[in-house]
Amino acid sequence: MSDITFSPTSTIFEQREALLEEWTPEELVGRDEELQKYHAALQPVINNETPSNIFLYGKSGVGKTAATRYLLSALERDAADVDGLDLSTVEVNCDGLNSSYQAAVAIVNTLRDPANQISNTGYPQASVYQFLFDALDDLGGTVLIILDEVDHIEDDSLLYKLPRARSNGDISEAKLGVIGISNDLDFRNQLSSKVRSSLCEKEVSFSAYNANELQLVLKQREAVAFQDDVLDDGVIEMCAAYGAKDSGDARQALDLLLEAGDLAREYDDELVTEHHVREARQRLQTDQVVEGIRNYSDHGQLVLYALTGLAEEDDTPARTRDIMGAYQELAREEGLDPVSERSVRDYLGELTQLGIVSSTEYNRGKGGGKYKKFELEQPISSIKTGLSELLKKSP
Repeated sequence: MSDITFSPTSTIFEQREALLEEWTPEELVGRDEELQKYHAALQPVINNETPSNIFLYGKSGVGKTAATRYLLSALERDAADVDGLDLSTVEVNCDGLNSSYQAAVAIVNTLRDPANQISNTGYPQASVYQFLFDALDDLGGTVLIILDEVDHIEDDSLLYKLPRARSNGDISEAKLGVIGISNDLDFRNQLSSKVRSSLCEKEVSFSAYNANELQLVLKQREAVAFQDDVLDDGVIEMCAAYGAKDSGDARQALDLLLEAGDLAREYDDELVTEHHVREARQRLQTDQVVEGIRNYSDHGQLVLYALTGLAEEDDTPARTRDIMGAYQELAREEGLDPVSERSVRDYLGELTQLGIVSSTEYNRGKGGGKYKKFELEQPISSIKTGLSELLKKSP
């Protein structure tokens, strides 16, 4: 291995970072209607008025976070020219913060000096809220708190207190606005009416991108990311079509274009072609399968493991009753009580929807009834990679 060396290459990419999620474009394309509504909701800030509380919702990858960063960057720039307007923005991603307590601690620590942080345990919740309100008043001016992936917070306490902090007298020196961002389309409906009325004062819904909108996004990034004339005809259109078909997720379309470029560079090709896109999609789908399996429930993984074992013995397609027997044996080996055959059938249905398993329905004719047989839709190697944690525990 000592003869391996690394050397820079100038082919294919000009600025590869422009295809990454964190890259913020100078102009946001394909989201005109959403930006117009969002801009209007933020207008009180530039007028030095109390900000509206804003709630954004839509599937992952449809531009909510990108629109927020884009508009807040413009807002901070323009606010600097308004006399008497002192604007601060605080962004906290709530992924991994399961409670109002944890989220409040995260906001406090974002507002405080690094040498004066508080721990994530040990304080009464009321004390943490007081730390938060004191920090906001110490900051003063207009403060926007952005809670990305806010649906991870499982209780309503913080989402009730923050938007009402000024009207309830908890803060007096700061004009506070809360921006909640959720990938869960039903999260708004799960909130209590008192929280919904304050947090969702202004709402902006982000729809999935269609193929034409995704082409705009990809062409904008292509102009920055790639060298001139390295993308073959049809590459952008193919990436956009796959992205629109799969979920309308700009992130997936960008990942596909990035992977296609990486493949062209890996193969030392001069052009990124549709062939690279198709191979990139296969690679990414395998990665998604692995991640989907890793995040699946214990019993769901055992059902998949049972079907994988049958496939290795060349006993697939297999009926539910055969998979059930193999699953029950595995569950007992893991020290788990097996779930019902109906639950196993439900897991197989979910695995089919995820594209990990496929099913074929058979009809025995009059009096014979119908039944399904299942087989793996993905390579055994990919499935075993996804099941690696489970396999490590197996005897």
